[in-house]
Amino acid sequence: MRVLGVDPGLTRCGVGVVEGVAGRPLTMVGVGVVRTPADAELGHRLVAIEQGIEAWLDEHRPEFVAVERVFSQHNVRTVMGTAQASAVAMLCAARRGIPVALHTPSEVKAAVTGSGRADKAQVGAMVTRLLRLDAPPKPADAADALALAICHIWRTPAQNRLQQAVALHAAQAAKAAQASSKGRIA
Repeated sequence: MRVLGVDPGLTRCGVGVVEGVAGRPLTMVGVGVVRTPADAELGHRLVAIEQGIEAWLDEHRPEFVAVERVFSQHNVRTVMGTAQASAVAMLCAARRGIPVALHTPSEVKAAVTGSGRADKAQVGAMVTRLLRLDAPPKPADAADALALAICHIWRTPAQNRLQQAVALHAAQAAKAAQASSKGRIA
């Protein structure tokens, strides 16, 4: 499985591609940051993020895109910029028919470090270790993008099993309800 992780941001949008399957060593395919000038007009910044993400999608051809779910912070302006960058990443993936998954920061931290309250340094250290890198990717946005991709690879098998179990239960319940209604009609 090849996953593009996106840590959305207007000034620095972290991107990282990881390949592998749960339970086996993972491989970093690429990591970087799409940057935009803080003083540029918002529309131009969003176009630059779109172009950057499109270039990553063209080059790395991921099967999935994992984006950090935006959560409420005290700084509304920061949340808005993050949400806008997140929407651009989702749009780019959807345009190509690539499935998008959203993961909260605490989900990512818990998946990679074992604690949903881990700090940036802990996440960077574990990403370095898990991907067998010489040093943590810089800036932290790049490491966070790789952590998102790792989280998605590790969580997908469990989520698929859960979805299959829910679907099976729903099918069995529908079949039982249908059998029950046939018994009342006869």
